[in-house]
Amino acid sequence: MVNRSSLLLLSIILIFGAFLPQGKSVAATDSISINTGIVNGDTLNIRQEPSTSSPVIGRLTHGTSVIIYSKQNNWLEVGFTNLRGWVSSEFIESLSSDAKPGSSPKQKNSMTGTVTANSLSVRSGPSLNTTLLGSVSMGQSFAIVNEQNNWAKIEYKTGSFGWVAGWFLEKKTVKSQSGQAVKESIITIIHTGTNIRKGPHVQSAVVERANKGGKFHVNTVINDWYEIKLNNGKLGYVAGWLVSINGTNPQIKRPGAEEYLKNKTIVLDPGHGGEDKGATGVSGTFEKELTLRTSQLLFDKLKVAGANVYLTRKNDSYLQLPARVNMARNNNADAFISLHYDSNLDRSVRGTTGFYYHPFQKALAESIFASTIGQTKLKSRGVRFGDFHVIRENSQKAVLIELGYLSNPEEEMTIKSSGFQENAASGLFNGLARYFKENE
Repeated sequence: MVNRSSLLLLSIILIFGAFLPQGKSVAATDSISINTGIVNGDTLNIRQEPSTSSPVIGRLTHGTSVIIYSKQNNWLEVGFTNLRGWVSSEFIESLSSDAKPGSSPKQKNSMTGTVTANSLSVRSGPSLNTTLLGSVSMGQSFAIVNEQNNWAKIEYKTGSFGWVAGWFLEKKTVKSQSGQAVKESIITIIHTGTNIRKGPHVQSAVVERANKGGKFHVNTVINDWYEIKLNNGKLGYVAGWLVSINGTNPQIKRPGAEEYLKNKTIVLDPGHGGEDKGATGVSGTFEKELTLRTSQLLFDKLKVAGANVYLTRKNDSYLQLPARVNMARNNNADAFISLHYDSNLDRSVRGTTGFYYHPFQKALAESIFASTIGQTKLKSRGVRFGDFHVIRENSQKAVLIELGYLSNPEEEMTIKSSGFQENAASGLFNGLARYFKENE
């Protein structure tokens, strides 16, 4: 027999349960009222679900204020402008409810570290006795989110943190601009065909393409992206290094790169072209199309940095190998980069390879290769001697880079994606800057 007390208790449980979020247990989810918080790590990934294996849908940087909607274990559900997702609670400092989301209550400084060792171990804690998680290479730069006893905690790959020996890092203090409201700022498009995206990252869908000279009002800055108001009233995002800006907010630049690339003469050689398709991918991707695409992205970045840049071909045409070399010689190029994608009968072969012919070309090849591998995360096949006409017959500092294998089905899908193309161009760009910084 059920007494009245038991019935009353059962009723309370049923009524309470009706108001619980669906799919979340009481133990797994901590209910919290809507609040605001501020990012206390340098770079924080926003994920689709509360898990490190969930896709990254955005990033926030130090000092950005967000709305906190809920908590689940060690994760917070947050919102910032039109983004809403999950972040690690470790990197959010709760604020009072009167803080305005999307603004930075005060300017804070953050720190980056550039690896100075050929290979630097990443460990689970700030000690040589902790578990080895992986390694990072010379020239790679990371946001430092914590320091302890001469060790630095970094995000060594997307969503994964570890500790490295701080004495092998070249540290630099930078001011965070992400999430700051911008008043009376207008950006101007530098190149025709510039992508305007749905979100502030290169993996986001393109909503339209803007022409050179186009002007847009800026709402907010997120990482290296401007949130702009489009002519149809909707919001879009454009990479800061592809525009110029007038107003209260400074021009977004790749930290330190412009200083070393300005006035340098760079010749970019998109491999193959015209009737020469180069390698063909498993799904039909032509090498000649990818080399031109990567070269054009790199061309844009170098032009913004103040370099004098030349393309051996600007469209789907073929240029004889001696003519490509002559372009480097005639322009007295400080660097010549020939871009290619590889193929092999063994479809399991994958990765990136760097080549040089003359000893004086080796340092350039190593710098560009290390930076590109660090940015794209493809398998490293190393830098080696290569008997290719465009570097063998070249009296300038010249390298040839095979950026990945079209014959590998999985790698073909990766290297033709917008995200990879942007990362490859950024890696090549940063590698060039580091070379000139260290060798001239």
